[in-house]
Amino acid sequence: MTGRVASVNLAVVTVAPWAGDPSGRSGIDKRPAPGRVGLHAQGVTGDFVAETSVHGGPDKAVYSYAREDAAWWSEELGREIPPGGFGENLSTEGVDVTGAVIGERWEVGGALLEVSQPRTPCRTFAGFWDVRDLIKRFTARAFPGAYLRVLRDGEVGAGDLVTVVHRPAHGVTIGEVFRAFNTSPELLPRLLDVPELPGRVRERVLRRTAGVSG
Repeated sequence: MTGRVASVNLAVVTVAPWAGDPSGRSGIDKRPAPGRVGLHAQGVTGDFVAETSVHGGPDKAVYSYAREDAAWWSEELGREIPPGGFGENLSTEGVDVTGAVIGERWEVGGALLEVSQPRTPCRTFAGFWDVRDLIKRFTARAFPGAYLRVLRDGEVGAGDLVTVVHRPAHGVTIGEVFRAFNTSPELLPRLLDVPELPGRVRERVLRRTAGVSG
């Protein structure tokens, strides 16, 4: 599979009552950046992450969302959702982000990225969009976008190809992981066969499969 980067997006710091950080600041409002942007193991050069306990870091260094999925939401809500409107760093075209396999590797510009886990919607997201029931609707739609690790630092920019250079044989996708935790718990045992899942996610799987919520 080969797609392309529609835009690389960086945060415009927002101060709002819905921001989850105690400072009242949020980096969810991301907008296309000119030129090329560096990706590295901890995140995206020039980006802002307020809630570092739940965003950023090696397993959530880069967030990607497909413009095709954004178009569905534009139709659903009757308003334009521009690149970066999901708080994503990479807006892609021609990439099946929901169908990406955990551990799948993408070569993008000078960087090598690895699909890590789906995004979980939060109150900050709902507040930013000003859609009260967004978490419920986003969960039902189950097209969450993908967090990516950066295995090789590099610069990326709009128009760069997104080329899948490795796909693990286990076949467990971003969409399956999201549904396992939110709508289809019968899928949870399958996630234990995915060595590329982040440690915290694996711990949640173990708790849930043992019958303990978490």
